[in-house]
Amino acid sequence: MPGPVRSTRAMIAQMSPRLDERRWCFVAVTPDRAPELLGAAIGTFREEEGVSAIVPAVLAPEGTPAFVRIVLEVNSDLEGVGLTAAVSTALAEAGIACNMVAALHHDHAFVPAGRAKEALDILLALSASQG
Repeated sequence: MPGPVRSTRAMIAQMSPRLDERRWCFVAVTPDRAPELLGAAIGTFREEEGVSAIVPAVLAPEGTPAFVRIVLEVNSDLEGVGLTAAVSTALAEAGIACNMVAALHHDHAFVPAGRAKEALDILLALSASQG
């Protein structure tokens, strides 16, 4: 994998968004379900209110909103500026909610499951506009 990309324009042009069609939910981890939820989580975060996890939708309580993940394949630099802003702005202009998660190698946009293909098309167009 090539080294991290830092330039805003390059990150956007090289983001190569890829749709992961699995459905994910953001849930609070309770002590009684911690082993199950944490074992299946794609990501976790500790907040003052407790631990949140992103888990397969089948493990979430009924009625929990489902999201689909769009992986931004560019190896973005953690100190790079502008990728999250560009992605969230493009989706916001279309009225699509976006929950961004930055990891060591890639950024991940979680969008409402019902609008995933539309969100992917928007990000593909955004990337093409910078290339």
